[in-house]
Amino acid sequence: MDSRINRKTKKKKRGRKIILLLLIIILAVVGYSAVQFYSGYKAAGGDQIDENYEFNGVKDENGRINILLLGVDSRGEEKSRTDSMMIAQVDPKTNETKIVSLMRDMYVQIPGYQGYKLNTAFYLGGPELLRQTIKENFGIDVQYYMIADFKGFEKSVDILAPDGIEMNVEHAMSKNIGVSLEPGVQKLNGKELLGYARFRYDAKSDFGRVERQQEVISALKDEVLSIGGVTKLPKLAGSVQPYIQTNMSKMDQISIVKDVVMGSDKEIDKLTLPLEGTYTFADYSGVGNVMEVNFETNSKALQDFLNGKSSDEVKAQ
Repeated sequence: MDSRINRKTKKKKRGRKIILLLLIIILAVVGYSAVQFYSGYKAAGGDQIDENYEFNGVKDENGRINILLLGVDSRGEEKSRTDSMMIAQVDPKTNETKIVSLMRDMYVQIPGYQGYKLNTAFYLGGPELLRQTIKENFGIDVQYYMIADFKGFEKSVDILAPDGIEMNVEHAMSKNIGVSLEPGVQKLNGKELLGYARFRYDAKSDFGRVERQQEVISALKDEVLSIGGVTKLPKLAGSVQPYIQTNMSKMDQISIVKDVVMGSDKEIDKLTLPLEGTYTFADYSGVGNVMEVNFETNSKALQDFLNGKSSDEVKAQ
């Protein structure tokens, strides 16, 4: 009888020790994350963006998360055009991630205005007018937006990968990117990687830049999901806070990161609009050189891609 009581007492004590150990581990992780987040925020050294944009996006009826990603180079200007425009989609059910790059020179109808280049919509009315423009011209809505200043990109890359991100620079690049890059496989720091992603003075022009931007995103995802990268996530999150503007809550952001991490074994599926062979170049007074787009073909491609088809399936249609 006494031995049975002693065994039960020992089990209870062992159970308490396990619970206590788990609590200590959880507190240590939370404490580490908080310290690293604050460290990253202080290291960024920027002023928090405090502009509140109107944004009336709607939830995807199939539960997928669509985010309008915008890269800007404010350079102290009150208003700026977007240098890169993408729609990112994360599917919580399959943990798949998709990226659609939208060429900024597409000639579109902007609600309340005349025809302009797509990136002019952001200049005229921020992310909400750009959302309306995408919806009117392509028939797709998005739930969230995120605006990232390029200064934050540089700092976050240097925190994530102090030794740089390995890229294969296909040829010399220097014009209007603030750095000089020589051809070959090499590790690029934040400033160099940003310059690589923004370069467009070659035979591929803006299409080449979009390809490099997609390549950089894939490389950064691989780095983030490496063992060393995961431990830096709290500091990385803190470092970008002064340089991003979004209507996503912190819990939304954490949930999306979780979905991306869960799908770490899957490649990001990428698409660029307009599709090859679905546009011509034109020149309009007061607007400049633009891309005249077949919206029927490209709208269907975008809708099919974000509703389950792969980029290969969309291109083969």
